[in-house]
Formats: sequence, C-alpha cells, structure tokens
Amino acid sequence: MSALLEVDAVSVRFGGLTAVDAVSIAVPAGEVRAIIGPNGAGKTTLVGAICGRVRADSGRIVLGGADISRLPAHARARRGIVYTFQVTSIFPTLSVRDNVALAAQRGLMRGVMGRLAVDRRVLDARVRGALARAGLEVDPEQPASALAYGHQRLLELAMGLALAPRVLILDEPTQGLAEGEIAHFRTLVRELAGTVSVLLIEHNVEVVLAVADHITVLDQGRVLAEGTPRAIAHDPEVQRAYLGG
Repeated sequence: MSALLEVDAVSVRFGGLTAVDAVSIAVPAGEVRAIIGPNGAGKTTLVGAICGRVRADSGRIVLGGADISRLPAHARARRGIVYTFQVTSIFPTLSVRDNVALAAQRGLMRGVMGRLAVDRRVLDARVRGALARAGLEVDPEQPASALAYGHQRLLELAMGLALAPRVLILDEPTQGLAEGEIAHFRTLVRELAGTVSVLLIEHNVEVVLAVADHITVLDQGRVLAEGTPRAIAHDPEVQRAYLGG
C-alpha cells in the first residue's frame, strides 16, 4: 500500500540536543498510526516537524507525493494536515458553535479553492456533524471557557474534524477525559480509520492497543520498534524501554 504521508530521515536539533534523530515512517491513507515512547522520546517534536510548527534540520516530509518540507505550517494545514494540541487550543470567549464554525469555514473554503462565500446550510451541517462525531453533548451557544477541561479537549477534536483533514494529528487526546468519553474516543478513532490518516500520540497504552493499526515506538529520538499492536506489546525491547517489563 502506498503511503499518504512519508517522513524520510527527519532530524530536529535544539542546540546540542538531538530531539529527533533520522526518523523515517510511512503512513498509508486511512491508517491509524500510534507514536509512543517514554517522556522525552521526541514524539511531540516529530509531529511538530510533520505539521510545520517545528523546523526540521534535515530530512523530508512528503504528503500525497508532494514534498512539503519547506512549506510553513499554515500551508501544510491547507493541504490537510491538522494538529490538535497537547495543551487545549480554543477561542475561550467564542461560543462552542462559533469555535467549530471557524474551523469548518476554513475547511470548506479550502475545498472550494478559496471561494469567499460559504453556504450557511452546508456550514451549519458540518458544525453539527463535527460536534456529534466528537461526542460533545453541550449547549453549543455557551462560551467555550465555560466547558470543563475534558469537554474543551472534545471541542478541539470537533474543530479538527470540521477541517476535513487528510492527516489528523492527535497529541494526548484522552488527557482529562472521563472514562465514558475515552470509550467514545476509541469508537470515533476506529470510525475514522479508512477515511483519514490518524497520527496518535497517547500515553494510555490500553487506548493505543485498541485503536492503532500500526505502532511506532520512539526512544531517545530514534525509532526503537515498529509493528502491529500485538507485535509491539510482546516486543522485549519495547517492554524494557516503555511498557515497564
């Protein structure tokens, strides 16, 4: 299967520290790829390099056959790479609905090659659909700042879905979620499989093993192992470095 996203020997250095060391991964369209590893392994730096928020010192990022290594973050977003942050990134003074509507409008304008006007009915339908898929059952007219932390994370997820991504990067998405919300998240990610490529950074190993098609394990900025959830769960090197024996 050909890859939608290719990371080719990417390295990121901060002064004398090599945070990502010649990492290569290939993610097919529609695959859920988990990236795991101990704290400081380079996971967030790697996805930052993929979405353009961190400058790679060497290597290439290829999306759909096009080299996007030199594109800024906003240009990569227009091509369909959507990153939801480890720290919640919403517009707190806007309503829940308006947060999602802003994202949906950006996604729709990308789809119609920058047309200035977006049909209101299409926009409203995308907003409702994104909120429903994210499992955010709250009053959409309340300000985002009024939401509990876990619901703010779900709002951020809804905003990401509203952009209609080709590659959706989820950085610690279950942090702060209640047990029922985590269960919904697992179902959602499996529903996305096949339609969106998902890069998942997640410390909850149970979630990773349940939703990932393929797992890449980083340790000290390098790829330690790669394989199916079953293979990774039984890999002795991974157990020693990350899974606790």
